[in-house]
Amino acid sequence: MGIFFQTWPWYISGFLIGLIMLCLTYFGKSFGMSSNLRSMCTILGAGKRTAFFDFDWKSQRWNLVVVLGAMLGGFVAVNFMSDPSNVSINPKTIEQLAQLGIDAPNGKLVPDSLFGPQVFQSPKSILILLIGGLLIGFGTRYAGGCTSGHAISGLSNLQIPSLKAVIGFFVGGLIMAYFLFPLIF
Repeated sequence: MGIFFQTWPWYISGFLIGLIMLCLTYFGKSFGMSSNLRSMCTILGAGKRTAFFDFDWKSQRWNLVVVLGAMLGGFVAVNFMSDPSNVSINPKTIEQLAQLGIDAPNGKLVPDSLFGPQVFQSPKSILILLIGGLLIGFGTRYAGGCTSGHAISGLSNLQIPSLKAVIGFFVGGLIMAYFLFPLIF
């Protein structure tokens, strides 16, 4: 029982993800979180106005269960299985965050000043969240999927468009981390 309440090594988690991808491929399914947004919009009636949302969402019910499981699993992990002593952040990262005026996460994976409830008290932070959300939504649609869909499912199926998208995600992440993030903060 103790194995469920600790961080799993990469070779266990990676093996399980690979096993799930083999099962999905066997059953002719493809994994991705962003496709659930299309399903949710269809459920809410967007198919009556736009042809893109006019499809049989019931064939994607299994993927909606994946999202529910991810949300439930995240809640359980944070509230019942979280061990702050496991979090080890590179001291250089903490130093770089301090130079930008961002406090160390203190036993968490992310700093409260960027991801805590106080973010909603600053107009600048709210604007960053809104613009970031729009850019992520646009990028996901433009790339034909999200990071989980392309990097996990697309690369598992050896799809060249997914390889191109993943390279784009990494390049975009590097540009954000080294150029845009210091400008914004």
